Amino acid sequence: MFDKDRWTEVYMALKSNKLRTFLTAFGVFWGIFMLIIMLGSGKGLENGVYYGMGDFATNSVFIWAQPTSKAYKGFKQGRSYHFNNEDTKAILDNIPEIKLLAPRIEARGGNANNNVVRGLKTGAFSILGDVPDVDKIDPVNMYDGRFLNDIDLLKNRKVAVIGKRVNEVLFEDDDAVGQYIKINGIFFQVIGVFHSMHSQGWGEWQDQCVFIPFTTLQKTYNYGTRVGHYSITSKDNYTASYVEDKVKALLKRRHKIHPDDERAIGSHNVEKEFVKINQLFMGISGLIWIVGIGTLMAGIIGVSNIMLFIVKKRTKEIGIQRAIGASPSMIISSVITESVVLTGLAGWVGLVIGVALLEMLSLAIEKSGGDQPMFTHPEVDFKLAIMALGILILSGILAGIIPAKRAVSIKPIDAIRDE
Repeated sequence: MFDKDRWTEVYMALKSNKLRTFLTAFGVFWGIFMLIIMLGSGKGLENGVYYGMGDFATNSVFIWAQPTSKAYKGFKQGRSYHFNNEDTKAILDNIPEIKLLAPRIEARGGNANNNVVRGLKTGAFSILGDVPDVDKIDPVNMYDGRFLNDIDLLKNRKVAVIGKRVNEVLFEDDDAVGQYIKINGIFFQVIGVFHSMHSQGWGEWQDQCVFIPFTTLQKTYNYGTRVGHYSITSKDNYTASYVEDKVKALLKRRHKIHPDDERAIGSHNVEKEFVKINQLFMGISGLIWIVGIGTLMAGIIGVSNIMLFIVKKRTKEIGIQRAIGASPSMIISSVITESVVLTGLAGWVGLVIGVALLEMLSLAIEKSGGDQPMFTHPEVDFKLAIMALGILILSGILAGIIPAKRAVSIKPIDAIRDE
């Protein structure tokens, strides 16, 4: 392995066929380069999609009431109803598989008019009554003050947590925490300012929201015990789909809804969406590896071909080596070493240039104004990069086996006579 003469021989053999060596090495280089670029691009797309989702709990489901679609127990089709605080208690008491339950209600009118006022400044924003656990299901980035807590709910405090856009409209450069805003004619003290962790539509909407305690909104705006919708997460040993089915069945019994009425309770299962996304990116990754390995194999075949050519050209030299005592293992080792050097060096260059290009692309994205919604932080996992290089070296060994066997199959006397 550390024989200087052997490495000199390898160098001279490759140097004597510069054009063939270059073209063959370029095939290997291009294969590993494209594999790295495709893997990095796929990861950038995946990062962009997950970035847009923020830190959303992947085992969550959202449930809300809708008009019934079937008559049942004397009630007509199309009946409207609402969830309430008693439903919340019943869910917690009867479904132990639930980890977090966060009821929410939105103030009437949404952001259709200027419902939030501070001095001479006004804005139209969504007013949401929430509980502290909602921040564990769909977290927001608190960059000033704090989020709602249990004491706020218990004492029905008139406090508010405002989004980034609300802060910009009402306070501009002023410190919002500790100051008061008027929501639908009632004063609330600002206790925190947040920035959504989502991108595009959902993030823009969330930045225009005002969170106030769930109980405060119910009592202050005369909602009684009404609940708008539930955000629910399942415990680790259960799926969100299992919990969703149990919650729907319980709510149907409580509100006298037909068991087969699929429209009466609306829902959105985030867990199912994450599974679909994961399967999509697994498919993309698999396709990338298939294409990448195929491209690498084309380069490896080129390596095998040039090694066959080199062996044929050195037939007489190999015969002389055999005649003066070189063992078959030495000949095989020499040929395989040449193959591995060619593939390893070309692959290493392709790997380095590919990773460097991805780093430059990531830096360019950051300097262009931050992470892009659908593509961000293109990168290649270090283990995958090493695995790709390992596959390349192993392929180099395999590529050298056939030419090596060809070299030792020639009888020394015939090799010496070869012209």
